[in-house]
Amino acid sequence: MAERSIVIIGLPESGKTTFLAALWHLITERDVDTLLRFHELSRGEVSHLNEIAARWRDAKVQDRTAVAGNRLVSMNLLDNAGVPVRVTFPDVPGEAYRRMWEDRECDPEIAKILYEGDVIFFIHADKIQAPKWVVDEVALSNEMGLEVSENPVVQWHPELAPTQVQLADLLQLLRRSPLDNGPRRLAIMMSAWDKASGEGLSPRAYLEQKLPLLAQYLQLGADDWTWRIYGLSAQGGDYDKTNSNAHPKPEAEALRNLDSPSKRIMLLENGAKTHDLTRPLAWLMECRTLGG
Repeated sequence: MAERSIVIIGLPESGKTTFLAALWHLITERDVDTLLRFHELSRGEVSHLNEIAARWRDAKVQDRTAVAGNRLVSMNLLDNAGVPVRVTFPDVPGEAYRRMWEDRECDPEIAKILYEGDVIFFIHADKIQAPKWVVDEVALSNEMGLEVSENPVVQWHPELAPTQVQLADLLQLLRRSPLDNGPRRLAIMMSAWDKASGEGLSPRAYLEQKLPLLAQYLQLGADDWTWRIYGLSAQGGDYDKTNSNAHPKPEAEALRNLDSPSKRIMLLENGAKTHDLTRPLAWLMECRTLGG
């Protein structure tokens, strides 16, 4: 059996667990056509996958406490020819990747996972922290009639860095010892695409406009990434909080009323829309198989 390891990477709340929940629902429900089909679970907790998929179907925000910890999931999938392929990927909290940026530390267990496999890289399209320029901050303060200190002192912390700086650094770390395993394939998932699609940009144009440093790093091929970008809306809209007494959101209620929850999934690839979340996995495995 062919075996491919795929690493899912992203900062906290970038959509990693939601993707895994939607993927598990999709390949077990089998109510829409997919490039890859589920065969069997070879490693991992079925209860964990069922729990996150149930919250996803109920349009509930994933409970970060419930999904905490490092979980390794290995699935046997079948391609269109019926050839079995084992795909292994971790469900690792985003805080682990944030610590890599902020503290320059990586847990040995996570380092072992990151050393192997191609990469699915999650970026939340609606949670991008853009660079802040002093001249713009001063101009805004003047417009609002606020006093501007001539010598302001701000204690800098790595978490204050723009999103694109943190993301580019994470990719660079994967091409440095001890995590470097040679050139890899990279599927960029611009999650919460339903929040960004209103700007009328393609996922690639959105990356270039909102994260120009990251886009230039990838386009120049400094670390030999073979990459492709997707727009992803795995939720389909805003979800209700898991443990909340607040009134259900109309958008979440509408999603729960869909005849087929799989139809809330939307993946944008080269201008074409599909419900098939296995397409990025198939592309990563195809590239590895062909050596491209």
